[in-house]
Order: sequence, then C-alpha cells, then structure tokens
Amino acid sequence: MQPCRLHVTGASGSGTTTLARAVADAWAVPHADADDYFWSPTDPPYTTKRPPSDRVMLMQQVFLPRAAWVLSGSMLSWGQSVVERCDGVVFLSLDSTERLARLELRERVRRDERPVDEGALAAFLAWARRYDDPDFDGRSRRVHEEWLATLTCPVLRLDSASPRDEVRDAVLAWAPPPAVARSRS
Repeated sequence: MQPCRLHVTGASGSGTTTLARAVADAWAVPHADADDYFWSPTDPPYTTKRPPSDRVMLMQQVFLPRAAWVLSGSMLSWGQSVVERCDGVVFLSLDSTERLARLELRERVRRDERPVDEGALAAFLAWARRYDDPDFDGRSRRVHEEWLATLTCPVLRLDSASPRDEVRDAVLAWAPPPAVARSRS
C-alpha cells in the first residue's frame, strides 16, 4: 500500500494506536489519534469531551488537508466527514481476554507518576468489557460491524494478536481494489 489517508480502528486495547504509529513511521507521514481530538486537555486526562464540531475543526486545522496521514481510534457517531476522506480502513480485532489485559497494563503505565484512580480505571475497564456484548449500544463490535458495512472505501480486517511488525507489514503489503472517486477536500 502506498502512503494515503488511512484510518485504523477497532476495540479499545486492540492496538490501533500502536499499529497506526508504526504505519505512519514506515510511510513518514503524520499520525493522529482520535482521542486527542475527542478529549479536551485536562489533568487528569480524559475527563472533558470536546464538542463534535470542535473535534473535526481541529482535525481540519492540524492534518486533514494533507495528502497522506494515519488516524487511529474510533469516531463512531461524530467523525463521518473525516472517514469520508479515507482511502482505506484497517479494522483490528483481538481476543477479549488479551485486549482487557493490554488495556489494564496500558492504563497503569500511562499514569506516569500519578496514583491510579482505581474507581475510574474500574469504570473504564467495565465499559471496555462491554465491547463484545451485542446488546451494548455504545462502542461495540456490533456497532463497529454495522458501521463498517456502510463504508465505501476498502476495509482490511486483521487480528492484532500477531507481533506489531507482522501486522504493520500486512498493512504495508495490502493492495486494496481501486477506490471509487471520493472527494479529497
């Protein structure tokens, strides 16, 4: 795959950010993460959401006009205008036990020297566990699958249990079918 506008998504903890950074590095293009636009900068982080229009406007100012970039994360319910600019989407899946173990480790390491807010961590992990619940209306596998079915760009599905470099190489080797004409504005 040549450098393009690529969206890497999947469940929290499936490795979307790790893969997106690796692909962006291989292509020497910018990497952006949806969480950096979804959440306002706060201390502690991830407590105040930006309004959806502000998220997209900030993305427009920072990276969307570029010819190539890699965006990680999920923009379900607010980022359709961003996804419409994508040349392809990579959807990662991972066994839920492994995914939750990765998430807990990530959240504990992410806190640097601050004490972990055990209540907030427990609430986040409880939310993340619901991803595989077909009755959950939040960010879930069912909602992702419904969203993926609406996309007009090619979708590559990968299991992120493999080592990062193998998953990255699968993306770099991907040759999606020619894209239908889409707006590149």
